[in-house]
Parts: sequence; C-alpha cells; structure tokens
Amino acid sequence: MQYWLMKSEPDEVSIDDVMASKNQTTPWFGVRNYQARNFMRDQMQDGDGVLFYHSSCPEPGIAGLAVIVGGPYPDATQFDAKSKYYDPKATQEQPRWISVDVKGTRKTRLLPLAELRTIPALEDMVVLQKGSRLSITPVTAAQWKTIAKLLK
Repeated sequence: MQYWLMKSEPDEVSIDDVMASKNQTTPWFGVRNYQARNFMRDQMQDGDGVLFYHSSCPEPGIAGLAVIVGGPYPDATQFDAKSKYYDPKATQEQPRWISVDVKGTRKTRLLPLAELRTIPALEDMVVLQKGSRLSITPVTAAQWKTIAKLLK
C-alpha cells in the first residue's frame, strides 16, 4: 500500500463534494503534469491512501481522507473540446492523460499548510518543499501515520 497527497481546488471539487456524491467517489480529472500523471498511471493502486488537500484557496491544507478505487483509465476531459482540460493532441487510440477514481472516507478538520510546516516529523514531506507545485505527491508511511494521529 502506498500513500498520496492529492490537491484539488475546492471550487472545482471539494471534500464536501466527494462526500455528497454517489458512493462518495469522484474521478480525479484534469491533471496536466507528466510526473503527476505518471504517479496515477504507473504507481497508484486500488486501496492506496489519499490525503485530500484543498489548494488555491484562502487556507490550503488537508481537508479529508480518501482511497484510490480501481485502476487508471483515460481522462475523458482531454477529448472534450468544450473542456478547459481539452488536449487536441490526445486521441482515443493514444490518450495522453489519466484519471483514477477517489473515494472519500472521511472529512476531517482542516489541517492547514501552516500547521503542517510546524511538525518536525513532516519536514521532508514533498508538499512542504520550496517550489513544490505538483498536484499529486507521494507520502511516506511515517508521514501518513503522523497526519492520521493529528486528524483523530
């Protein structure tokens, strides 16, 4: 089992949206960074843990817990010319972008980025590194355990 931090802008998809959706599951779409795509395509597996992180908002931070359900599949938004995630170079035969389904397991208190920065056990966490902008980053088992304790 692996662990991930996945960023979403809450005005696009929030933890509240996921928890209110059918089966509390949503496709993770719109990722347009090759490294983040490769994490979804090559490393994420059914049952992996997810820290659901709200970004690009007044107070960014971890807002809930989730799991990956199922395997990777082509992101449908790359084929939709009306979507802001449309990619004219993508084809059905050779899709460029991937989605995975994420199932919310629990909305938590907001664990703000500022608080994460104060916890010595998390100092190596990718999201806390200067210049880190990836929307999906790996989380170590030790980091996951530390955060889970903070969210109880």
